[in-house]
Amino acid sequence: MIKGITTIRHAGSAKEFKALSKLFDAIGFERGTPWKTARGQGVPFKAPLGQIEFVEGLETVHSDLWIEVTDLDSIRELLIKENDKAAGEIQQTAWDSRFFLAVPAKGLKVLFWQKNRPAQGAVEGDLNARGMRFGVVVSRWNSFITERLLQGALDALRRSGCREEDITIARVPGAFEIPSQARTLAQSGKHDAIVTLGCLIRGETTHYEHISTEVTRGIGQSAQETGIPHTYGVLTCESLEQALDRAGLKAGNKGFEAAISAVEMVSLQRKTRGRGKKKSMSKKKKAR
Repeated sequence: MIKGITTIRHAGSAKEFKALSKLFDAIGFERGTPWKTARGQGVPFKAPLGQIEFVEGLETVHSDLWIEVTDLDSIRELLIKENDKAAGEIQQTAWDSRFFLAVPAKGLKVLFWQKNRPAQGAVEGDLNARGMRFGVVVSRWNSFITERLLQGALDALRRSGCREEDITIARVPGAFEIPSQARTLAQSGKHDAIVTLGCLIRGETTHYEHISTEVTRGIGQSAQETGIPHTYGVLTCESLEQALDRAGLKAGNKGFEAAISAVEMVSLQRKTRGRGKKKSMSKKKKAR
């Protein structure tokens, strides 16, 4: 079975190798483990999502790499800053997207693309966690599930650009204790968002319903009353098999999804707060 796919490109010189590494760092790729021998060196860069695609009957732009981004214009500006001849013009596609072709090094073509933005006036959060701080509350109960959720959440935050030192992990005994600790972290003023992770599996008594109701309500109240985004990564499952599927086997990793949602919510909150300040300032100026 396939475990992973790697595409290798050779840099023409040590200078070019260094420049490419710097560029992919700036774009937001996660660095893998570098290697170096007497004959050469290499550094892998990991993307949050990857795929191999076969196309028939449709003319496409030839490129060594296709990279989907969340802010096409910023990526192009970054490339032009490094080398004003590296990036081509942004073009529209027939599939509701925009793209530009870049040649950051001789013989290497990279196509950056982005789905067209929503209708004018709509605001969306970006998946860029640089400069953001997160609190992660995870329960020890059903730890063979919650540890999978935690690893998924940490993977999402790192891949989005968050630094290790900007992540606080708080472990609580069980799911019932999650809301209390989430509120404590939110009220500390040290975190931009809280990610909650836990696992409840239905038993033969009504205990499951009581706990899940209180946990959900407590997390929601903490978010509303503190104004800090909280994301819900607490599994409420009928069986152990269902919990395993939602912790990374068949139905994705809900910890990863909760962390990605936290990044997007912080970005969205910053954008909407910024808009509010601009509007209030303009009203004051008109009043004068």
